[in-house]
Amino acid sequence: MWKGFIGKLSGKSPKSGGGGDGGWASLPSKPPTSYGANGGQWDPMRSSPPLPVVAGAEGDTREDVFLRKVTVCCVLFDFSNDRGRDSPERERKRQVLMSLVDCLGAAEEPLTEAMVSACVGMFAINLFRVFPPKVRPGVGGAAEADEDDPFFDPSWYHLQVVYELLLRFVTSPVVDVKVARKFMDNSFISRLLDLLDSDDPRERDCLKTVLHRIYGKFMSNRPFIRKAVSNIFYRFVSEDDHHNGIAELLEVFGSVISGFAKPLKEEHKLFLWKALIPLHKPKTVGMYLPQLTYCITQFIDKEPKLSGTVIRGLLKYWPVTNSQKEMMFLGELEEVLELTEMPEFQKCMVPLFRKVAHCLNSSHFQVAERALYLWNNEHLFDLISRNHQVILPIIYPALERNARLHWNQSVLNVTMNVRKMFFDMDQKLLLACQKKFQEEEEKQAASEERRRLIWEHLERNAAVHPVTRDISFDVLPKSAPLVAPTMT
Repeated sequence: MWKGFIGKLSGKSPKSGGGGDGGWASLPSKPPTSYGANGGQWDPMRSSPPLPVVAGAEGDTREDVFLRKVTVCCVLFDFSNDRGRDSPERERKRQVLMSLVDCLGAAEEPLTEAMVSACVGMFAINLFRVFPPKVRPGVGGAAEADEDDPFFDPSWYHLQVVYELLLRFVTSPVVDVKVARKFMDNSFISRLLDLLDSDDPRERDCLKTVLHRIYGKFMSNRPFIRKAVSNIFYRFVSEDDHHNGIAELLEVFGSVISGFAKPLKEEHKLFLWKALIPLHKPKTVGMYLPQLTYCITQFIDKEPKLSGTVIRGLLKYWPVTNSQKEMMFLGELEEVLELTEMPEFQKCMVPLFRKVAHCLNSSHFQVAERALYLWNNEHLFDLISRNHQVILPIIYPALERNARLHWNQSVLNVTMNVRKMFFDMDQKLLLACQKKFQEEEEKQAASEERRRLIWEHLERNAAVHPVTRDISFDVLPKSAPLVAPTMT
């Protein structure tokens, strides 16, 4: 059985000879050469660095075979050019990586500390790198890629299997958590989080799964992971304004937040207020808004009192000139209000509906229409109807202006429907609001007329007496000497 397992690791029969070019005797005593990963050098005229031959021999232990395979996988290849694209050594490394994936899945005995250390080192050599530039083939060679085009890392041919092996390593029951934690420390996790800024969506998707598994298995590293992710959010909001992996991080933390115990710790509430809510500020919020909304609603599910905090945060970062972003905020606001209870709603309904009234009068018809559709939500309509004495006086002037002045017919129709809802709800209050609105319009018209008369009076006086306050600027004849303005 033992010889069979070694044979499976090596890919050959355990009876194969140990001598000759294919045996262990031919392996170099030093690590294989690479592009600097192991400190060696190789002929630059070759298309790819040489790989040592992997073969089993009588007397080799399971650990020896495993370590030699891992050593082979530490050799790096240059995928930035077409030289050596069909190199057999590239394909050989991929096959060795796939054999390690199979062996780790079939293993029954725990990995030794040396095997765990070698695996983590191999992951670091292959994954932790400087990202290649985004290029695409052009007429004259390589050209800069468009920002909207997806970018695919040319080294994904190997990286895909490395990530598969890393996921298998993290989830495998034969990997002792206590041993793995010695090597997959906070520094390793921090560099793994940095990879989420990759331009390749396939790599970010793999990292999302790996990070979620690490968070679930390495419990002692959870506080560090939360702090490191918070720092990524802080830098994104305050400094960089660009990060490719915000959506993936939020997707991971959506699952993490759902596992928080009740009542929520103060640390978790601060994460909501200081890390999640400020993510509404960047102009690229549309790239990750669904994941962000899910995280926020998970917090409200855990503690409904936080809905008031979330609504005040939305009002704080409400867009001023970006209509598309304003529509997204209205959609998220509706989801939050569906989870809001009456006490929290009453605390923030005045500033909330002042903002809604502003949206109702937006010249962008989609913003106005989206704000009016809030009344179609049954839970929100119930909250409004039970507090219409406060809400209707705030919202009525906006409804009246829409009914008189808005250019879009669809907005006019929905506005009239909302007015009818309030009329059916409290006719007396609606008529009182209408009367008050008319009185305010009359006052405003009188104020504007008074202001116009004052300006006309000033203009007449200026024509008769060309003097501004206490400085005289009388026009002098050409023959008269220049005299400084007189102060009176």
